[in-house]
Amino acid sequence: MRLTPQKIQKFRQVVWEHYKKHGRDLPWRRTKDPYHILVSEIMLQQTQVDRVIPKYELFLKKFPTLQHLHKASVANILKTWQGLGYNRRALVLKNIAAQLQGRSIPRDTEQLEQLPGIGRYTAGAIAMFAYNRKGICLETNIRRVFLHHFFPNSANVSDERLIPYIQQTLPARNVRTWYWALMDYGAWLAKHVANPNRRSAQYHVQARFDGSVRQVRGHILKLLVAKSELSRKDLVRTFGRDVRMAPALAGLVRDGLIKETKQHIVLA
Repeated sequence: MRLTPQKIQKFRQVVWEHYKKHGRDLPWRRTKDPYHILVSEIMLQQTQVDRVIPKYELFLKKFPTLQHLHKASVANILKTWQGLGYNRRALVLKNIAAQLQGRSIPRDTEQLEQLPGIGRYTAGAIAMFAYNRKGICLETNIRRVFLHHFFPNSANVSDERLIPYIQQTLPARNVRTWYWALMDYGAWLAKHVANPNRRSAQYHVQARFDGSVRQVRGHILKLLVAKSELSRKDLVRTFGRDVRMAPALAGLVRDGLIKETKQHIVLA
């Protein structure tokens, strides 16, 4: 559907007015350093902004450059990461640092997508926020805005249907700030209207953390960060015969976070 100039102008006005009143001052918005942007984007995946801010600042203090991150031990990185969850993301950053030894973070989205753990959105966000490259970015808050305004009575809306609306409403200037405004408006909508993202084809309810295999994974990593090595007896002493332990260990091995021997578990 082609939007009329009037509808585009009205939509932009709503977004900009909200941003003027409620725009957030976030630390990664005060920089164009590609490494800082990379760290923030990986941390923000499936994690609330308020939880990310202190970890982002601590992480950059501990590992101020890609080279520092590459030289750091997995144990030190995971210790700094603790509290954010989804620990494989910390390993993603270390793997990127290893792959980019002596090179800068790419500007091109296709090259960015070749890096470990970098998908379409993250590549576009890094290219735009770090290098001011104009493009299409679509994450949960932005998705919420376009579903709320343009698909109020639809169900199972694919991202492909949203992209033309994002393209048509994208301003010629201040693209970086425009996306910040969309994200902040979407975060506000999450608290003030029935969740529009339920109408998205990508919508799914996140599994409970308490009682999950993911909870056991996190506990195992926390123990390993503290002790560097666990015996099989240590695991049985801690978890008993918990049926979640086997899939948790298998997942951690698969993600490259730990190594198993017959007698011990160690960080990779």
